[in-house]
Amino acid sequence: MLPDIAFFDAIAEAAAAETLPRFRMQPDIDNKQEAGFDPVTEADRAAEKAIRRLIAERYPEHGILGEEHGDTGLDRDYVWVIDPIDGTRAFISGLPVWGTLVGLYHKGRAVMGMMDQPFTGERFIAGPGSAAVRRGGRTTPLATRKHVALDQAIMMTTSPLIFADELAPRYRQVERSVRLARYGCDCYAYAMVASGHIDLVIEADLKPYDVGGLIPLVEQAGGVMTTWSGDRPEYGGTIIAAGSRALHEAALEVLNRAG
Repeated sequence: MLPDIAFFDAIAEAAAAETLPRFRMQPDIDNKQEAGFDPVTEADRAAEKAIRRLIAERYPEHGILGEEHGDTGLDRDYVWVIDPIDGTRAFISGLPVWGTLVGLYHKGRAVMGMMDQPFTGERFIAGPGSAAVRRGGRTTPLATRKHVALDQAIMMTTSPLIFADELAPRYRQVERSVRLARYGCDCYAYAMVASGHIDLVIEADLKPYDVGGLIPLVEQAGGVMTTWSGDRPEYGGTIIAAGSRALHEAALEVLNRAG
């Protein structure tokens, strides 16, 4: 049986109790990458611990795939996929476009997901057949924007620098094909696709915890999310999210033609 929405609310509140007090408070930062910069803060670690504690208490038979504290039971039917702060670079920069991502996979497929942004008070949650955002006590169904041609689309990516040399020309070809391209936002961009404010997100080098909580949001809002080769996105890699199937196909055609 799938969890109810109230359990996702409990997860969000537990994580926010660890992240919000540390936001814009000059956190201590560790670097997880020797050749580069992959930051992690105590807020990341504490929030994931709080989430894992709730899951272990309520669903001890489920597996967990987490960014900061390792994996357990990945061969189980249900696996929780956790990114306690997606957008840690935004978090340490004081920008409110980070979020807590939690997804639930059933036999390898994302079936429920959440992106919570506690500073702005927005909580995006999706399950089978439904997707909505709550803000200020009001719940609004999520719906992607339809009937947008590629040359009229608004596209986002976290940064054009995330694309390796062989991928960069393919990405740039799509960027030249859209009406407007903007950078930044990490997980928040996918929530904006699900909300119908933008039309495309194109990224690369993503991990399962970067996408697990977002796939149900995009799909249940009416969008499409895959890898650049059109495969399921649950395990990350090169990712494209689009507000409609027609736009997804048009963008994929450009990506593959450029490659």
